Amino acid sequence: MTRVAMLDDVAAERLALADELEGLTEEQWATPSLCAGWTVRDVAAHLTLSTRTTVPRFAWAALRARGDVDRAFADEARERARRLSPVELVGQLRAMAHVDRRLRLSGPLDPLNDLLVHRQDIAVPLGHGVDVLVSRVAPCLAHTWSAPFVGAAKRFAGLRVVATDCDWTEGEGPEVRGPASGLLLALNGRRAGLDRLEGPGLEVARSRH
Repeated sequence: MTRVAMLDDVAAERLALADELEGLTEEQWATPSLCAGWTVRDVAAHLTLSTRTTVPRFAWAALRARGDVDRAFADEARERARRLSPVELVGQLRAMAHVDRRLRLSGPLDPLNDLLVHRQDIAVPLGHGVDVLVSRVAPCLAHTWSAPFVGAAKRFAGLRVVATDCDWTEGEGPEVRGPASGLLLALNGRRAGLDRLEGPGLEVARSRH
């Protein structure tokens, strides 16, 4: 069994992202992403860490961040973004495309989920379209809903969430529906994902993002 679930899809996403990043201008690399406080370059740097971060290294980063996991990830990403050029970051994404390695504390689907979300974190502020395959997004919806540190189920508590382009639904209550790619962004806390959704429960969902 592979350590990274859907490894061929992960590789395809890494290579597609590398292609998208390769032609960016210096100004575009510095554009704020959908990931609050992160630039496009920071997000790209973060994604190059998924096959390189070890448990001891992450524990040290979390210790320096006084136990704040989000801050630890951000600090690591920003430090790497400062140290590596855009050309080096793109090259690393290509080199790691098929590497079957992940942080042991993460789940097998985390690498794919990160790529699907972070590709949109980069593309949306740049005004670029992203062709997201529903076959890749669908398993990540269920994964994200149950992930303990994401808070998706809490964010959509009392609502029925329905994907309109695949067979996935969760929750009970006023409906929020839309394409899987928009739902995945919203489940991962990105307010921009809500712009692709509709339904009587949408305003409640907006109030929680």
